[in-house]
Amino acid sequence: MKPINRILIAPILLLQLSCSSSKNVDTSAVSASKSNKKIEVYTTAENTSLRLSSTGNFILNPTAQQTKTSGSITVDSKKTDQVFLGIGGAITDASAEVFAKLSPKKQQEFLTAYYDKNKGIGYSLARTNIHSCDFSSESYTYIEEGDKDLKTFNIDHDKKYRIPLLKRAIKTAGGNLTLFVSPWSPPAFMKDNNDILHGGVLLPEFAQSWANYYSKFIKAYEKEGIPVWGLTIQNEPMASQRWESCIYTPEAERDFLKNFLGPTLQKDGLSSKNVIIWDHNRGDMLEKRANLVFSDPEVSKYAWGIGFHWYETWNGGTPKFESVGKVHEAFPNKNLLFTEGCIEKFDASKFQFWGNAERYGINMINDFNNGTTGWTDWNILLDQNGGPNHVGNFCFAPIHADITKDELIYTPMYYYMGHLSKFIQPGAKRVSNTTSDKTLLSTSFLNTNGKIATIVMNQSDKEVVYEISIDSSKNTITIPAHAMQTLVY
Repeated sequence: MKPINRILIAPILLLQLSCSSSKNVDTSAVSASKSNKKIEVYTTAENTSLRLSSTGNFILNPTAQQTKTSGSITVDSKKTDQVFLGIGGAITDASAEVFAKLSPKKQQEFLTAYYDKNKGIGYSLARTNIHSCDFSSESYTYIEEGDKDLKTFNIDHDKKYRIPLLKRAIKTAGGNLTLFVSPWSPPAFMKDNNDILHGGVLLPEFAQSWANYYSKFIKAYEKEGIPVWGLTIQNEPMASQRWESCIYTPEAERDFLKNFLGPTLQKDGLSSKNVIIWDHNRGDMLEKRANLVFSDPEVSKYAWGIGFHWYETWNGGTPKFESVGKVHEAFPNKNLLFTEGCIEKFDASKFQFWGNAERYGINMINDFNNGTTGWTDWNILLDQNGGPNHVGNFCFAPIHADITKDELIYTPMYYYMGHLSKFIQPGAKRVSNTTSDKTLLSTSFLNTNGKIATIVMNQSDKEVVYEISIDSSKNTITIPAHAMQTLVY
């Protein structure tokens, strides 16, 4: 697929989502029995104007005559699996700083696009950083260097940009946003390399101080009216980066949780916070961390689940979805959460490159089909240069802002994520979903209101006609080339 020149696409509107194009509507719906089930179809497709657009109402009918199809999707609502937590993205310093430079009108448009359940795509999950990360304009902590007792701890830095954006996101989401927090590195003096950057390890004599730091951060944010649902122990604990980073071996992470972080959260009245281990890539190390922690009752009791990223695909690697499935099978009572992923190697000529969206679709559908409960994108907003980022590690986001023009740039990734985040609600259960056509990917969830959302993705260069079969009823639907569809019934 060739890159497409940058275009500006207005955000989806409630009107667009509720209106159908008459040429796409199955006219059999008009005369069909009221006892039959209606399918609402929403589509996003390359080289079209379709962006989460209503593209027809179809009827599921046990006796309907079907046209010739190239494959089928079969859904069995009686077979259920993991419970859905949510979909969202990270509210970083970078996102908040860019947001602050937008006009009030564009700020509201942005908030509505992500967090409004009716007019937007209904994000219900969020992540934020504990002091600085690479997507901050500078390195900083919440204490004076050397303050082991944390007497100088304060979050004043975050009150300028990040906390105001978090509050507005929560309000736009209806007052409830599942937020988890992650550190990229302890303060420099707590590490063996005396550097907040470039890896290093936590010194044993500062383990309790560092555990106290998490507790103080959570309490400070909650005092500001920002509820914290959970936390990861360390962002990418096996990566020594030129930005904020810190190394934990599997045993070091286990022991820190078992002897310091877990007991500290319990002592400070924060035992309800959900602790997530690993927070790094899929693959063998994901399985090793899960086995080490979840097989030890003394540490497993502190762990809600395990988080993972997708960067095992860096420089041409293949996604290790099977490792996610193995952990889900081995530890069905623990949870799997996708905690970060983004399109790296920023290139402003590729804002509308469809392959970026398809990478999101492939990863979301496969992760959910392997037992993942929630999926968290990286930055929700970056500027026209893929930043700010204090070490030049520029990346893509689903929405960019050209702050020189006060414009929002909606990439195809935004719409592909919306096909899941808008129609699968927290508390939904994944249901059995089998696909016979290898050109299609699909997953299905049963919402608590009784409606099923089936997501279908076509990666091929041709439209595909497929049969959808749900609990003995069926119909035939066409999906355009390089498209994502959501079927609601």
